[in-house]
Amino acid sequence: MKHKQGSDRGQDDDSSLFREAVRGVKKLTTDRQVSAPRKPPSRARFTRAGRLDSLVEDVPLALGDVEDTTDGVFRRPGIQETVLRKLRRGRYGLQGEIDLHGLRADDAKRALREFLVDALALNARCVRIVHGKGLRSGTKGPVLRAVVSHILRASNSVMAYVPARPDDGGSGATYVLLARD
Repeated sequence: MKHKQGSDRGQDDDSSLFREAVRGVKKLTTDRQVSAPRKPPSRARFTRAGRLDSLVEDVPLALGDVEDTTDGVFRRPGIQETVLRKLRRGRYGLQGEIDLHGLRADDAKRALREFLVDALALNARCVRIVHGKGLRSGTKGPVLRAVVSHILRASNSVMAYVPARPDDGGSGATYVLLARD
């Protein structure tokens, strides 16, 4: 295969021009790579109504549907034991509280859902729910505690919950750790 002599000379001229242009340039000796800062991941923002809708279930809650089978401790997968321990010890500052004493189960359910929506709107991290120990519930056991447990487990915004410390209500109250936006 034959090359035209003029095209070889053009390549030589380009190469010599390039070498002339980069003469005196030194290679960088650093191992660091410079990259543009990452944007934080986008997160959906919900309206108050949208958050309330996410907390409302299709099936109405009947007292027979709920029983308190746990020791009052719950955490979602991925929540570390150290976070749960900190929550048990009351190390997160409380940013809200609701007292459900004396409410019927349906009223407590509605009030708790509205409270959670408001707490999420305020970007609260930790709240306390006072539900009582169920001393007047008779043989049914602590009804409100079971209702609270059911609603908290159903809400994806609840990361963990534990019984409160004795000076904050003990087994008659619950500390709740909420997801932040």
